[in-house]
Amino acid sequence: MQLSSYYPVIMTDKVQETLAFYVEHFGFTVTFEADWYVSLKRPGVDGEPSYELAILDHSHPTIPEGYRRPVTGLLLNFEVADVDAEYKRLVEGAGLAPKLELRTETFGQRHFIVADPAGVLIDVITEIPPGEEYADSFVE
Repeated sequence: MQLSSYYPVIMTDKVQETLAFYVEHFGFTVTFEADWYVSLKRPGVDGEPSYELAILDHSHPTIPEGYRRPVTGLLLNFEVADVDAEYKRLVEGAGLAPKLELRTETFGQRHFIVADPAGVLIDVITEIPPGEEYADSFVE
């Protein structure tokens, strides 16, 4: 299979609030908007790829019956160059409540977690060298 695109779709009853969150805090722009579905894109920088995300009213009839419920158990990883600067911007500056405070992990990450209005967790990460116990776990 050759993919032409791949992106997560967040099913929620808070379409507008979730849309505003990703536009305001993570730099996404709207590429399509209906009252039940929004497509978002974030342009890449310096030749990097762009990123896409969509938001869907969980009760819309395009979703098969029996699956029309809001998202649960989803974690999105946003890897950034400077997690400390993003913590200052998002938590200290914008007032987002951290679900996990900024910390350094021996498995090779410095990160913190916030949540969007739909309850999706967003793990903001900067990769760092792993500790000795994890160094051999990485595959080239």
